[in-house]
Amino acid sequence: MKITRQAKILDLISLYDIDTQEDLIRLLKQEGYMATQATISRDIKALGLQKAVASDGKYKYVAGVKAPPDELQNYRDIIAGAVIFAEQANNIVVIKTGIGMAQAVCVAIDKMAFADVVGTLAGDDTIFAATRSAAAAESVKTEILNLADK
Repeated sequence: MKITRQAKILDLISLYDIDTQEDLIRLLKQEGYMATQATISRDIKALGLQKAVASDGKYKYVAGVKAPPDELQNYRDIIAGAVIFAEQANNIVVIKTGIGMAQAVCVAIDKMAFADVVGTLAGDDTIFAATRSAAAAESVKTEILNLADK
């Protein structure tokens, strides 16, 4: 039952913008799954669900995309070793790296799942990271520079 319930949870969060455990419990009940809040809380943790901003600006559950903690240090090391500088241009952060290092840094940024980064694009030594706003771009730029110790 647990495996099918968790599969249904993943299905539901892909179909609907679910922002509370109560909403998730209600939808599961409509699908024939009876579960307590404690059970749903454990399922959310086991599935690695996270909250992300939906198109309407509210938060919703999404399947986890963040790297495990031991991998995070590897990504931080990549950023620290490869980033030369970062600059903000409205809601875009332009990140310069050593030659041939942009792809690795781009993967690190993607795997670290920066909350305000909508998407990234890498060339040979340059990355464009699109953010939700100019303020978000400033925050991401600062975080990248802090990770790079620049």
